[in-house]
Amino acid sequence: MQTKSLNKNLHSARTAKTDEFYTQLVDIEKELKHYKDQFRGKVVYCNCDDPFESNFFKYFAANFNALGLKKLITTSYVKSPIAGGQLPLFEVEGLKPSGKEPFKIEITEVLDIDNDGAIDLEDVKSLLKHNKKNSTPLKGNGDFRSEECTELLKEADIVVTNPPFSLFREYVAQLIEYNKKFLILGDQNAITYKETFGYIKENRLWLGYDNGGTKWFQVPMDYDIPTESRKKIVNGVKYFSMGRILWFTNLDTTKRHENMVLYKKYTPEEFPKYDNYDVINVDKVSDIPMNYNGVMGVPITFVDKYNPKQFEILGVANSARWIGYKCLTLIQGKKIYNRILIKRKK
Repeated sequence: MQTKSLNKNLHSARTAKTDEFYTQLVDIEKELKHYKDQFRGKVVYCNCDDPFESNFFKYFAANFNALGLKKLITTSYVKSPIAGGQLPLFEVEGLKPSGKEPFKIEITEVLDIDNDGAIDLEDVKSLLKHNKKNSTPLKGNGDFRSEECTELLKEADIVVTNPPFSLFREYVAQLIEYNKKFLILGDQNAITYKETFGYIKENRLWLGYDNGGTKWFQVPMDYDIPTESRKKIVNGVKYFSMGRILWFTNLDTTKRHENMVLYKKYTPEEFPKYDNYDVINVDKVSDIPMNYNGVMGVPITFVDKYNPKQFEILGVANSARWIGYKCLTLIQGKKIYNRILIKRKK
C-alpha cells in the first residue's frame, strides 16, 4: 500500500513537471490584440497562474484600464522554482514571506500610483505591496477543480490561461459546464480528443488566430530537453520550443466567418477514396476541391480554417478508431493519419 502511494506521488510530481510551461508575453500579446473589445466590462479569471511568474497576469494587470476590465482574478496552485523574478513575494501585503501557500489576487482598479502618466507593472507592484485586500491566501490547494476556485469561476466572464496539458479534457469540460467564455492554450492533438472534438463539431469551441510557427515556453532550469534544437537559454532563462500549441476559444473571431478560397478541381486520380468507404482523401487543407460535394477526409489543421457556414464537420477518424463517423482511413492498405471528415454546405 505504501509503495502504491509512493508511485502515485511520483507520477503526480512527474505530471506536474511536464505541465510546467510558462507562456511568453509576446505570444499573449499577439493573440489578445484580436479580442480587446470583448473584454470591456468583464471579469477575467486566470485560474492556472501564479502572478509572480505568469505573463497572463502581467498582461491583464498592466492593461487593466486599456481593456476596460471590471475585475481581474488570478489563483496560484503551487510555488514554482522560477517564481519571484518580477514581483517578489515579500513585497506583497497580505501574504507570508515564504510564498509557499496557494493564494489569490483580485484587482478592481489600477491607478497611476507613481504619477508618471502611465499605467504599468510598477503601479501594479505598488498596489500589491501596499493594499493587503488584493492578496489573500486560499483555504485549499488552488486546484482549478477545488470548491473555492470553482466559486471564483462562477463569478468570471472570461477565463484566459495556459492550463495543464495533461488535464485539458477535464479543464475544458468545466468551462463548458459553467458556460464560460475562454481563451486557452492546448496541444494540437487535443482536437482529436472525443470530448474536445464534440465541442468543435457542435460549434461550442474553435481555434484562435496565432496558431502558426513555433512557440517558446519558459521551463525550470532542471527541465529535461533531450533535443538540442528544441531548447535555448537566454539571460539565464531556459526555453522549450513546441510547434503544435494552439489557441482554443469560444470568443468570436473574424476568421471563422471567412470562406476558405478554393481553387483545386476534383479528379479521382488526385483524390483517391478510402478502401472501405465512399470518402475521398485530401492531403492538404489548401487542396480541398472546389467542385466536390461528397464527404472528404482532410488534415486536422482544417479546424484552423473552419467556417461552419461553408462546411459541415461529420467526424474524425484514423486507422485505429473513429469518432462520430464510421470510417477507417486506409488507402490501398496504407495508413493515413488523423482525418477530419467534412462535407460542403449547400
